[in-house]
Amino acid sequence: MPKLGVEPIRKAALINATIATVGRAGSLDVTVAQIAREAGMSSALAHHYFGSKERIFLAAMRHILAGYGAGARALLSESQSPRERLNAVVKANFSSANFGRETIAAWLNFYALALVEPEAARLLRVYHRRLRSNLLVALRPLAGAGAERIARTLGALIDGLYLRAALSNDADAVAAERTTLDYLEKVLP
Repeated sequence: MPKLGVEPIRKAALINATIATVGRAGSLDVTVAQIAREAGMSSALAHHYFGSKERIFLAAMRHILAGYGAGARALLSESQSPRERLNAVVKANFSSANFGRETIAAWLNFYALALVEPEAARLLRVYHRRLRSNLLVALRPLAGAGAERIARTLGALIDGLYLRAALSNDADAVAAERTTLDYLEKVLP
């Protein structure tokens, strides 16, 4: 007989184990058995809860995206001005929860998975639309007609800083945030 209430705990353990295992490997070239071992359970149980490695990884990315969203909403709720909103969006992207080595590795692999997995592609589109929307709300009062161009450049800059951190194995959140804010200083009056 299954233990009541254990499923959410086990799923959370598998999600955290996925992020840690992919982070250490630096790629999706990990097995369900490795993920399950990291979570302290059998691979059969991992398959029971998620069905496949791709489904486990998608659940891990949903978890990362939910954490990012919650952090961004918290920072945005404290913002009064458009410039404060813009700074909040930047800060959310480079917070320690979002710009840690394991999370960065998960993001890099999420982008690669989005090329071949429709559900990953859909999640990535949702993230990009929300980021763009948050940037535009803050940028329109500050940059007028240039808001769209600046938002596109900011999105590319953020993605590029994640990519560079993943490839160099150097996740310096303070430097990444400063680089982004320096760009904003140059393009905004």
